[in-house]
Amino acid sequence: MESEILMEAYMVFDIGGTFIKYAVMDESARKLRSGKLATPKDGLDSFLQTIQRVAEENAADFELQGIAVSSPGAVDIKTGYIGGASAIPYIHGVNMTALIREKTRLRTVIENDANCAALAEGWLGAAKATDYYICIVIGTGIGGSIVLNQTILRGANLHGGEFGCMIMGAPAQEPLQGTWSLAASTNALVEEVKKRKQLEEGTFDGEAVFRLAKEGDSIAKECIAEFYKRLAIGIYNLKYALDPEKILIGGGVSSRPEVIEGINRELQQLRNDVSTLQIEVEACQFGNDANLVGALFHFLNTKY
Repeated sequence: MESEILMEAYMVFDIGGTFIKYAVMDESARKLRSGKLATPKDGLDSFLQTIQRVAEENAADFELQGIAVSSPGAVDIKTGYIGGASAIPYIHGVNMTALIREKTRLRTVIENDANCAALAEGWLGAAKATDYYICIVIGTGIGGSIVLNQTILRGANLHGGEFGCMIMGAPAQEPLQGTWSLAASTNALVEEVKKRKQLEEGTFDGEAVFRLAKEGDSIAKECIAEFYKRLAIGIYNLKYALDPEKILIGGGVSSRPEVIEGINRELQQLRNDVSTLQIEVEACQFGNDANLVGALFHFLNTKY
């Protein structure tokens, strides 16, 4: 009896601080299988064994052409090393590409997670057919990417798109207390509401802030209004510094239409006051799958 011919596919991983999401995808980013599992806390060996196990399980049903990885940190796509810092300390300072390739015997390509999200938008999402755009990812901090002709502009030190490090009107003696991440991230919004409402430490997140505002809480509503204003100021600066065709907003808050509307309302006010440009933002199209889709695009377009 002839052996079954397996379908060609790609193994894609999105490494996060809490979960590793994975998918088997075809070359058009259609998910053939997917799942997630807890990110190992006990070190690099356990992490690599997890990647190996998932790849081997799926290799039984698909002819895997390689492994595409989305990772936090300052990823050097050519060497495979991950610099910087993240919630997964053991992935930094090692040649992750080589280690995964050694474990799985499959070609492996790795890219930064924010860059993956941006590439997904240019390939199949909100920036499709757009030559020059930026993505701003709002979450615990503020990160992002600058994309020109489907290529990430990385910068001399792999810090291109680290928008959250911009200083936003801080006192000269304490410059790092006023970065955009510290002033306008979702985490900053949450902390401001907690401080003003004198809430104790515990479970309280961005969803809770917007829920309070919807219920009419005046403090939550005031903090959200300031949140929009601070975001708009940073976006205004980026528009004048980089002048992209499109500005996309990603991160969990981007799924809320009122957030995009609020930012654009503040940008319109800036135009009325000082701007000579029409500046608008729109939400990223891909949600939880953005990093997977972008990692696959990077794999398919990488020759080394």
